[in-house]
Amino acid sequence: MITVQNLTKKFGSFTAVDQLSFSLETGRTTALVGPNGAGKTTALHMISGLSTPTGGTIEFEEPVADQRQQIGFLPQYPSFFNWMTAKEYLMLAGRLGKKSKKETMLKADALLERVGLSEHAGKKIGGFSGGMKQRLGIAQALIHSPKILLLDEPVSALDPAGRKEVMTLLKELKKEMTILYSTHVLHDAQVLCDDVLMMNRGKKVLFDSIDHVYMKYERPEMVLRADQHLLEWGKSFGERHPDLLIEINENTAVIKGKETAVLRKIILEEALTSQLPLRSLEVGTASLEDVFHEVMK
Repeated sequence: MITVQNLTKKFGSFTAVDQLSFSLETGRTTALVGPNGAGKTTALHMISGLSTPTGGTIEFEEPVADQRQQIGFLPQYPSFFNWMTAKEYLMLAGRLGKKSKKETMLKADALLERVGLSEHAGKKIGGFSGGMKQRLGIAQALIHSPKILLLDEPVSALDPAGRKEVMTLLKELKKEMTILYSTHVLHDAQVLCDDVLMMNRGKKVLFDSIDHVYMKYERPEMVLRADQHLLEWGKSFGERHPDLLIEINENTAVIKGKETAVLRKIILEEALTSQLPLRSLEVGTASLEDVFHEVMK
């Protein structure tokens, strides 16, 4: 869909984005994560066409005269004309996107329905909540039927209810288009995305599929949860397996010291022999937040 090569943006002597390279595949959702000042917003602005790169290239799979026709963009702090109604705003966005009045009207009605704002189509935007404005912003980004959706921190300023609304909408949209969105909420990225792109100080520090990241940073440990306190069992188990490290916290035990496959076999056999009332048994996979802290060192 998009190939970015050595993308660079300088503001005087300061380099905001430094030799950034990656590719977005059609139909996949990518989380762009990094600390404040990493260059995420600047990168999105260059890909969206709002900012001209100092160096590097951005190539689209299907070149057109104006690549912005293929892109929908929602900035971190979208601006609205509060005196407009939701439908008037979408009509304006559609006409600016060079769509006919008839086509824009039909698409606006469909999008307002989709983002859950059809009942508020004739209401002034100034009276909208944060979640409603963010959903309207996504509708604006979709009004011209883009092939790629760029979102800059779409849930950062929302309360839990608004965040849930937007995340539900993004889960639906990821089935239809390529999405690149920046976020500080790593749990959302972990749930929603196929790939993750991590940046720090303008540079790429990691770009891979979520599945490969989990495999690479997998922890050789098992987490056992039971319907009873495990302290006594843990002492007995530790005496029989002195080569393993066991951490007990009431009904939870974390066991380390061997490869995951070996640990799984030992624990399953132990659960049967000791008749442990297991609630769950999990492989200790690193979370995306764990990976983030490790690669940012």
